[in-house]
Amino acid sequence: MMLTSTASVDLVNISMPNAAIVAILGYAVVFFGLILLMCVVMAMGKIFIAKDKKAAEKAAAAKNGIDAVPVAPHTKGEIVLPERQPAPGTAGQLKLYDTDPKTAAMIMAIVANKMGKPLNELRFISIKEVK
Repeated sequence: MMLTSTASVDLVNISMPNAAIVAILGYAVVFFGLILLMCVVMAMGKIFIAKDKKAAEKAAAAKNGIDAVPVAPHTKGEIVLPERQPAPGTAGQLKLYDTDPKTAAMIMAIVANKMGKPLNELRFISIKEVK
């Protein structure tokens, strides 16, 4: 009799056909679990791809809305743009004296790193090259 259900199962002295059935059932359980896990991972991937597409569509729609900034009426052939507000976290204008913007950016990054503060929490008024 193959794999009979008894109160005490003796797997020490198991016959060859019973061992083969136990091994096949064990493999089947493992592969079923792997297939189930693969299905879950593929479903999650499709969900995240759909979310990324929606976010990209929203960003594109927002960009199209930003591109259509209204322009104030012109006077004497000049176009006057509405006054722009600085971006959040900016600290106003920076005056550069005898230095190029790339060098100034590196100096600001080094100072922020040495102070251990984010760059948007620091205010640089001017940068001047000392000769």
